[in-house]
Amino acid sequence: MNENIKKALKITIFFVIGIVIFWWVYKDQPVEEIKKSLEHANWWWIGLSLILAFLSHWSRAVRWNILINPLGYKPRNINAFFAVMITYLSNMAIPRSGELARCGTMAKYEKVPFAKLVGTVFIDRVFDFIMLFLLLGIVLVTQFPVVEKIIEKNPGIQERFSNLFSSPITLFLIFGIFILILLILWILRNKIKKLSIYSKIKEILLSVFEGIKTVIHMKRKAEFIFHTIFIWLMYFIMIYVCFFAFDATSELDIFTGLTVFVMSSFGMVIPSPGGIGTWHFMVIQTLTIYDISTVDASAFAFATHGAMTLFLIILGVLSFILLPIVNKEKKVQ
Repeated sequence: MNENIKKALKITIFFVIGIVIFWWVYKDQPVEEIKKSLEHANWWWIGLSLILAFLSHWSRAVRWNILINPLGYKPRNINAFFAVMITYLSNMAIPRSGELARCGTMAKYEKVPFAKLVGTVFIDRVFDFIMLFLLLGIVLVTQFPVVEKIIEKNPGIQERFSNLFSSPITLFLIFGIFILILLILWILRNKIKKLSIYSKIKEILLSVFEGIKTVIHMKRKAEFIFHTIFIWLMYFIMIYVCFFAFDATSELDIFTGLTVFVMSSFGMVIPSPGGIGTWHFMVIQTLTIYDISTVDASAFAFATHGAMTLFLIILGVLSFILLPIVNKEKKVQ
């Protein structure tokens, strides 16, 4: 099958999945009431959230450069920023494809080896997960009754986790498959080493490991930590300030904002393009726990996610356009 056709099919499939989830979330909602809530919203607060989003994206680009510098390369921050924005745009088309596009963009315009960039992106994401789970810990400590209510409202979540970890058959199968794979690899190890793909994978893994070592040799550790905290602080505040755009959510406190932010982040982990549907579901479910009506919660999720998605699309497209212009004096292969 033609590569372009495959790519088009992937984009179509993921987009349809997102639309179906979005339809399922909003199918029983009173559209006219949601429209009224949107009409009375104070969009200046939404605009402020977009400014905060821009700052977080620029900070992410600078933090990435801090990881790249120990490899002996000094990319321009503007190119790193464009690459980061292309990440988000690519993820909207095909979930989880953005990091490859990000590395490919930087490799093309800054001549940094692709495999080494993969290592830096891996570290970048590791620290993101650390921050997310630290914030989840704060939410569990300060808002545990709310988390319990969310699980109670969605018994399917609790049931899946219970079935997974309580079934000895499931655990035995997972362990058995893992051992079988290791055994096959061990038996065929000499034949595998002779394959050209083995040498290629080994080369890539060594390059990735070299990228990971950048954290150990990083000279700007304090700056790296600052940007890590700043990125996630901006992520949180850009959601929180949107509360003030709607009368129904304007009285919610900062811990509620943190809870909504963390739960919405898990909505982005599910492979739906740009979190369409899944992000809305998590936000609506969380807000209703705080006695926000489904209509107001739906309007909040629609406006916040819609504005941020449109903003990312615009920045992503502009990045594609501006990259060759900004780098017109360079020879790009």
